[in-house]
Amino acid sequence: MCEQCNASGVDRRKFLSAVALMGAGVMGASALAGCSSGSASGNGAAKTANLDLTPDVKDATEATAKANKAVYDLLDFNDLSEHENATRGLIAAPEALEIKAEDGTVVWSQAAYAFVENADAPASANPSLWENTRNNHAYGLFEVVEGIYQVRGYDMANLTLVAGDTGWIVFDTMMCIECSQAAMELANKELGARPVKAVIISHSHIDHYGGIKGIMSAEDAASADKPIEEQIASGKIPIIVSPDFTKHVVSENLYAGPAMGRRAAYQYGGYLPKGPQGSLAMGIGNGQSAGKTSFIPPTYEVPATGTRLTIDGVEMEFQLTPGTEAPTEMNTWIPKYKALWVAENCTGTLHNLYTLRGAQVRDGNAWANYIAEAVARYGAQVEVTFQAHNWPHWGNEVVNTYMLNTAAVYKFINDQTLQYLNDGYAEAECAHMVELPATFAGNWYTRGYYGTVHHDVKATYQRFMGWYDANPVHLAELTPTDYAKKLVEYLGDADAVLAKAKADFDAGEYQWVAQITNALVFADPQNEKARLLCADALEQLGYQAESGTWRNCYLTGALELREGNYAEKMSTVNRSTDTRDNMTADMLWDYLGIIIDKQAMADEDVKVNVKLSDTGQEFLLRFYHGPVLHFEGMQDSKAHVTLTGPLKGMLALMSGDMETLKKAVQVEGDEAALAKVVGNIHPSTGVPAFNIIEP
Repeated sequence: MCEQCNASGVDRRKFLSAVALMGAGVMGASALAGCSSGSASGNGAAKTANLDLTPDVKDATEATAKANKAVYDLLDFNDLSEHENATRGLIAAPEALEIKAEDGTVVWSQAAYAFVENADAPASANPSLWENTRNNHAYGLFEVVEGIYQVRGYDMANLTLVAGDTGWIVFDTMMCIECSQAAMELANKELGARPVKAVIISHSHIDHYGGIKGIMSAEDAASADKPIEEQIASGKIPIIVSPDFTKHVVSENLYAGPAMGRRAAYQYGGYLPKGPQGSLAMGIGNGQSAGKTSFIPPTYEVPATGTRLTIDGVEMEFQLTPGTEAPTEMNTWIPKYKALWVAENCTGTLHNLYTLRGAQVRDGNAWANYIAEAVARYGAQVEVTFQAHNWPHWGNEVVNTYMLNTAAVYKFINDQTLQYLNDGYAEAECAHMVELPATFAGNWYTRGYYGTVHHDVKATYQRFMGWYDANPVHLAELTPTDYAKKLVEYLGDADAVLAKAKADFDAGEYQWVAQITNALVFADPQNEKARLLCADALEQLGYQAESGTWRNCYLTGALELREGNYAEKMSTVNRSTDTRDNMTADMLWDYLGIIIDKQAMADEDVKVNVKLSDTGQEFLLRFYHGPVLHFEGMQDSKAHVTLTGPLKGMLALMSGDMETLKKAVQVEGDEAALAKVVGNIHPSTGVPAFNIIEP
């Protein structure tokens, strides 16, 4: 529900009922008028000629300036504790930081955020988000405690170094090789070069492992076939992770990776300029780096909470936290330093129970309980928490309060949403009803710079109830385009709607204007006035947003409405093939099922025997009327074809090319049947360019 409607006394349930009808594509003009404060009347076509719409980036309106000014009354801007934490312990930093790829392309820049230095928040930025951007602009090498160091602000995530007797234990490796190399160079210059003794990766998101080849090579890795004690003693580098790490890496980056990649550009502002009217920080950093990513398979999975290892003289205890910020994640307790690595379970901002780029919904209750478990296990002794994003917190009382409040926020969102949904409220209603108590809302480190209460509530609703709200009208809704066309047909005059929408824009009703004009865009993408007015409304919503990700989404939507789809114009990250090349056989067969054209194979039943020469495994693949089913340990004497070769050779199936496959593995049998399969495999070629803000 638009806040402006709520403020003007429009009945909430009537409005939400109207929105529900809109979703079904049957909303009439009378329902639309219920949320049109100060709407224009008369001949719409005549009035649209004077709407004064342009494709230019606009300044903040008076309504936006007023909304942002009001934020100063909500928070204590004299409380500089988080800024002090962000800057504490600085050892060294370059005067200006820009990290470049070999071809000279800038892949990460703090220089781009120099505009926040010694500057007050402009009208085009939420002052709270401006403060978060200032804190995320603190970069360089920092001491957490003597023996633990972090390079922060060199990528979206931190590089953390724990000093052992002779070398470094690295916690997380940033997103890109160029960034991790630059971070290690700074640390080695200031602290002295030391060999890497182990790499510990907190969880399965690429911004925490993608830079690993800037730290080590694949040849440096210890043997995963050896017990962890032998790995540590071998002189090679063990890569230590939580259970099912690679499974979740593949699931996120390959199975749904292309769609996530396109959506991530909206979330992280990959197409936006940095600046007071562009992209700012978004809670866990200043955006994604755009360098080369990498992956090296882990060599050891921590089996259980309480597992202890001693590496290079440093004893560590691991706490598994699955289903929190990532499907597989873990904290690490280092008794020697009374220091708790809280991974991304505590981050100095409200995090996502659902991330806007798309991901599996996270469990707010489990998240809260694992933080509580950390307090119970380590709270009496801990003196510092340090984490994968942002800055540490020091002092036993401060740390315990920090963890307590962070846990309580996720628990509050989870439980209050459940209470409301059990009272019969719909997802959108719950999202507008749940508000954090002042005890939590006043903390800088639980503000919604990355996640928001609003969309975390929706995530909780989805986790328990799914997409269906029990209203049968919504079982088979029209597509957005069909709905929009039908809506315009009922309204009868798009120009009249635009005239009313412009009046509502002038009244500051930006959410409503964005919704109704975007419907006009979906009905007719060539309606330039609708595109420009929708862009203007989204822009003002972006300027007001406290969440950096919401700001990025709003402003990117505005950009693409004004200038067209940006997916083919700009590169946001240079992904390697490392993840794909290190799939297990099971993962490969599952991935083939995703990239094969199942409709084209609907009349086929092709059986393929597979014999892996390097692992000794045998499989029967059955391309069965579309789906790809695999059966380990089975062979079919009547199979159409048999493939023999190493697992990496079988990756050639993904090429969609028979000649490439035949060069990689031995093919025996009915090549025509196999060619039908291979010819219907459509390999992923990077981030797709599908539309988002228009059909």
